[in-house]
Amino acid sequence: MGQLEDMAMFIRIVEAGGITKAAEQLNIAKSAVSRRLNDLEKRLNSQLLSRTTRKWSLTEAGTLYYQRALNILDEVSSLNEKTSGIQGRIEGTLKITLPLSFGLMHLTELIDKYARLHNSLNFQIDFSDRHINLIEEGYELAIRIGELQDSSYQARLLSKIRFVICASPAYLNKRGIPESHIDLAQHALLQYGLSHQGNLQLTDAKGRKHRLPIDSKMRANNGDFLLDMAIKGHGIVHIPTFLAYKALNRGELVPLLEHYQLQEINAYAVYPKNRFLSQRSRLLIDFVAQHLGDNPYWDQEPLTYP
Repeated sequence: MGQLEDMAMFIRIVEAGGITKAAEQLNIAKSAVSRRLNDLEKRLNSQLLSRTTRKWSLTEAGTLYYQRALNILDEVSSLNEKTSGIQGRIEGTLKITLPLSFGLMHLTELIDKYARLHNSLNFQIDFSDRHINLIEEGYELAIRIGELQDSSYQARLLSKIRFVICASPAYLNKRGIPESHIDLAQHALLQYGLSHQGNLQLTDAKGRKHRLPIDSKMRANNGDFLLDMAIKGHGIVHIPTFLAYKALNRGELVPLLEHYQLQEINAYAVYPKNRFLSQRSRLLIDFVAQHLGDNPYWDQEPLTYP
């Protein structure tokens, strides 16, 4: 192994939180990672990690080596891309994480097209709604929906995420149609998330904001399930239009309280700040942003399909 490979291995040990996790992510034996670390320390004549049976920490030399190794590998990656030119072949492995429902419904076709454009590129994709630590788990890129709170990440807006309040015709025939936010208290509500109390914010035609506590009949941490429960007549659901648009188009769900404005959130591409972002990631971000945009196909009238 060359010095650049040793640098990359050491960075992975530090960011993964230890030799065991680094070995898992690198898909090599723990003993091999440990041996290469020992060889690196011998070659440098410096201890990089202070290790005990229970924990490890970076030494002063290890901290300096880690920071400089990050800069060197970023420079090498940037130099390689500039030398190969913009028309150079996109290759390597793109390790990304995507939201479960949104990813399966709206990114599958885009990734298919992107993979066909760059057939030398490999993919490692985690479909999950959990907030993965990109640096610690070795991910290059994430697509996330909602508010961004981690300042160690850079983000690019991909699309607006709008919501709709809706219910099935069968439910409305049985329980009646709510005419105002006050009427929602008399209805069965389906809530995303497992907390016992949530809030729904609506803005009326006069610009007045109403924050309503949700005393839900049914809570779940999966939007597809809640969509299905709403279609089956179990209650009123507040749900992203990217999930509900087909059911609305088919008449399986009816939009409610349309004279109110609902909060919007965003879909972002997220990646570690102050790190080199590969061309394979940059081009994918551009590709997704171009195909979604501020008025994505699921919000267009008449509703269209990709």
